[in-house]
Amino acid sequence: MLTLNPSVTVVDITRTPKIWLFDLDNTLHDASHAIFPAISANMNVYIARVLGDGTQPASPEAVNAARIGYWKRYGATLLGMIRHHNVRAADFLHQTHQLPALQQMIRAERGLARLLARLPGTKILLTNGPRGYSGEVMRHLGLHRQFAHHIAIEDMHVHGRLRPKPSTLMLRRLLRRRGLDARRCVLVEDTLANLKSARQLGMGTVWVTQYLRVADPIGTAPLPRMLKRPHYVDVKVKSVRQLPGSLHKLR
Repeated sequence: MLTLNPSVTVVDITRTPKIWLFDLDNTLHDASHAIFPAISANMNVYIARVLGDGTQPASPEAVNAARIGYWKRYGATLLGMIRHHNVRAADFLHQTHQLPALQQMIRAERGLARLLARLPGTKILLTNGPRGYSGEVMRHLGLHRQFAHHIAIEDMHVHGRLRPKPSTLMLRRLLRRRGLDARRCVLVEDTLANLKSARQLGMGTVWVTQYLRVADPIGTAPLPRMLKRPHYVDVKVKSVRQLPGSLHKLR
């Protein structure tokens, strides 16, 4: 497991008030503004090359069919590319996250570092993004010193297979290996599927909604006008900044 800041004193997580598992994209910053469109464009190029005949890339129709079909079947396009096209996860993640202008793309609220510093408990970053990308975003935001651990997609293997969020197998393994009581853990996320898996294991759940643009990760379903809180979500907040005022709503 990677510690974001070597100078952080890792708190005894069996004694802290809460264990906060924070998502990154569209939770701590606005990835939909520019980052996700750039990653999607990179992904289309990558898939087109892999599905092509070696001379010509695959058509946009074939790319979209693969991307959407694998997402629906496996929960992540990457998993389908690994299973059906022998793609190396590291290569896929590296190529799709080539973002030379990343720092200029980042949009986030001010004051998050101070807010997280005041939030009681241990904070762990739990992101489906690759380590290099997520680490750079956290450093640019100035949040890396607030997190004891950084769990990226490279860390999400179960029995030799990649199992990113919303995998309950991965979450259960994380709890077991870290000696964490699910009842004292809270997942803070923008993605409902991930929150639903966390609740199935007994975790608290916080849904962050302000950066949502569409209702599904592949961007094909429009966002409802009214975002209703599902039964498996303890707290719905527009912004992470509202979290301290909502602590009383958590179990």
